[in-house]
Amino acid sequence: MVVGALGLAGCSDGEASKAASAQARPVMVARVHYAPLVEPRGFVATVRARVESPLAFQIGGKVVRRLVEVGQHVETAAMLAILDDKDLRLQQEQAEAEVRAARVAFDQAAVEQRRGRQLRGAGWVPQAVLDKLTAATEEARSRLTRGERALELTHNALGHAVLTADATGVVTATLVEPGEVVTAGRPVIQLAHDGDREAVIAVPESLIGQLAEGQASMVLWPKPGKSYALRLRELSPAADPVTRTYAARYTVLDVDSDVVLGMSATVTIAGSPSVPLARLPLGALFDRGAGSAVWTVAADGGLTLSPVDVARYDGTSVYVRGGVEEGDSVVALGVHKLDAGQKVRVINRPGV
Repeated sequence: MVVGALGLAGCSDGEASKAASAQARPVMVARVHYAPLVEPRGFVATVRARVESPLAFQIGGKVVRRLVEVGQHVETAAMLAILDDKDLRLQQEQAEAEVRAARVAFDQAAVEQRRGRQLRGAGWVPQAVLDKLTAATEEARSRLTRGERALELTHNALGHAVLTADATGVVTATLVEPGEVVTAGRPVIQLAHDGDREAVIAVPESLIGQLAEGQASMVLWPKPGKSYALRLRELSPAADPVTRTYAARYTVLDVDSDVVLGMSATVTIAGSPSVPLARLPLGALFDRGAGSAVWTVAADGGLTLSPVDVARYDGTSVYVRGGVEEGDSVVALGVHKLDAGQKVRVINRPGV
């Protein structure tokens, strides 16, 4: 009878253990693993020349010829556009005539001054007459000098009627058509100088700190299989008033013939390693008004609410700096249905 009673008691304890296990809530868990977070950032970029010159006439006038088209390669001093120079030539002829007249007047005044000096030496004229002749000569000399300078200006203006390239490069824009009247200083041709090529991106202010530390590379959209190393050359000191982003210009270090002006590209900036962070599912985070926490599962299935220090969020995950230990099991879903001290049964979660 005693043996039978003991057998019944043993069966009762086993059945109770099985019943308790069956009553434990099944949960899926994530394992805690700390690692430095290195997250690359990608930006859409445009290939530009390091130096781009908006070329303009130094004088105003009517454009009679435009000698280049977009995409054309030009050499230094190549003619790009020409203004109507009829009025300029008339002004030059007028200036030449004024110079000739001024020279004749000066020569005549100089002759009269020499004659007056001779007469004064012989005592035939008073000093006042000689002074008057000397003043007339100096006035004629000044008039001649002024006329010569005016003639030089007309020569310069004629030269400015032809717009030439200030460097070897590629025409990236033509901003004027023949027959159009332009003012002095208005850009009419955009010239991208030969030499360095750059990738230009727009960077939000929250990522400015990564630019100096992270290594950058570029992949052209038409050539996705090749990567180009970049070096940050310039960062705008002020944000764009509309987009609130900062323009950054990266020099392409190993530029080749595939890097063509105006191409679209993707610039990737590798972030610097952060302090070790643990990546957990966003559903693991629990908050009862006292700060963020997670449920950790002990070996016997017991639950403990562990406060955590949240570093950042992304779309589906949360990154924590501390509060849980390496290798801990953290409940991944259904955290709002659990209580401290409750027993749970772990279900292995694929991919966790």
